[in-house]
Amino acid sequence: MWYNNILETIGNTPLVKLNKLTKDIEATVLAKIETTNPGNSIKDRMAIKMIEDAERNGKLKPGGTIIEGTSGNTGMGLAISAVIKGYKCIFTTTDKQSKEKVDALKAFGAEVIVCPTDVEPEDPRSYYSVSTRLERETPNSWKPNQYDNLSNSAAHYEQTGPEIWEQTEGKITHLVVGVGTGGTISGTGKYLKEKNPNIKLWGIDTYGSVFKKYKETGIFDEKEVYPYITEGIGEDFLPKNVNFDLIDRFEKVTDKDAALMTREIARKEGIFAGNSAGAAIAGLLQLKEHLKPQDLVVVIFHDHGSRYMGKMFNDDWLRERGFLEDEKLTAKSILAKREPQEMVTIDSEKTVLEAINTMKALYISQIPVTQKGMVIGRVTESDILNALLENPAIKSSKVSSIQTASFPFVDLNTSIDKISGLINKENSAVLVEDIDGKIEIITQYDIIGAISG
Repeated sequence: MWYNNILETIGNTPLVKLNKLTKDIEATVLAKIETTNPGNSIKDRMAIKMIEDAERNGKLKPGGTIIEGTSGNTGMGLAISAVIKGYKCIFTTTDKQSKEKVDALKAFGAEVIVCPTDVEPEDPRSYYSVSTRLERETPNSWKPNQYDNLSNSAAHYEQTGPEIWEQTEGKITHLVVGVGTGGTISGTGKYLKEKNPNIKLWGIDTYGSVFKKYKETGIFDEKEVYPYITEGIGEDFLPKNVNFDLIDRFEKVTDKDAALMTREIARKEGIFAGNSAGAAIAGLLQLKEHLKPQDLVVVIFHDHGSRYMGKMFNDDWLRERGFLEDEKLTAKSILAKREPQEMVTIDSEKTVLEAINTMKALYISQIPVTQKGMVIGRVTESDILNALLENPAIKSSKVSSIQTASFPFVDLNTSIDKISGLINKENSAVLVEDIDGKIEIITQYDIIGAISG
């Protein structure tokens, strides 16, 4: 048996029992592994449904251009379908999304426009607004609008819900889903509740999103909205696909817990899933006291871990956000291991001769240059030597005339590996702001001292 094209392989994804991560949960927990779809995410299901519905109602015509605001996964599903069906794609996304997601969309021939995250949806720069403008300006184009297009929920009502019901032989008691557009939880949940109204739908939300408060109070609180790191879930508006009447409760998960749990899924279950799966498992663990031994929980694992290599699976990225603390030396521990010292600087208005005298007196080979107390550059022995060879009279000129770019700044949580990589022929040191806001310099000598000490 073979398939006529890749689109026929969408759906029928496996249900896999979780064991180590859920050892403290009395219920049986199963993960719906949506990474086996051709675009490695659950969004393939609704992407093809939205396209086929638009073809039927005449909104999408032959040779047309699909324009959508997407964090990556819906774009991937649309792009794959477009390749097979002969459409062009233009996607807008946010600068919060991982580079891997953007590169993956481009791999299928899509044009991708990256927009700022930290703006209101109505702002003309937002990825919602830019996609709407492009649709208006592009002839023969169609915007699926995954947030408000009810074909999104319908895809899960027709496919995901029946699959889960059959795979669990109707024994499912709880469905746990990270909520973004709302299509997965609302469509799947509608089908399951029609089969058994007692099935509980738990939506996983993130801090900075409006869903949980709106569900509990009916109030859309703009003060709840602020930037967050977790990808694929939460929103700063209310998509039409989120059926709040169906969803029994929302549980918020922190960025840190979601990121670290994403890694744990790979390390403890051998399943390479994305950030929203980490959030879903972290949320489920927060709700474990509500579960009984006879319960059967299904958690949706929306997408693949390969989309997050530069983020959740990157130690330095996690350290920079204070999410990861391990045995490795960091800028903070290097400073702690050495004797307290005052960083020597020179003002940009001082003369080159004064810089020479300072370096001689203190036996140092480089000095950060400041202006009004702020580090703006540096001078090194070689900078001074090269300048003097060209023009001996430069000794009386200002330091600013020969300064070069500042040493790189690093975070206190930056690992020793990354710091070592930054110290090279061009950079003999790095700068770091300590917990009191004071600028410190770390040299190769400090790194050697920290390792040997």
